[in-house]
Amino acid sequence: MDRIEYLVLLVAEFAARCRVSEAMAYRYLNQYGALALCNKHYNVMHTLSVEENIQTLREYCQRRGGNL
Repeated sequence: MDRIEYLVLLVAEFAARCRVSEAMAYRYLNQYGALALCNKHYNVMHTLSVEENIQTLREYCQRRGGNL
């Protein structure tokens, strides 16, 4: 799976788990820098489980002021 496909998968899974639209999940993750984090650390993140990455993204955004 390439980087873009993986980011799309993470946004979709994040949206499903937070019960928001994919567009809202994308805006939220982008606003709090989580997409940049995923892009920067793709080489490590794609080897971890989706569940672990979603939890990491949620915690990352919350530390930066997010509330989902």
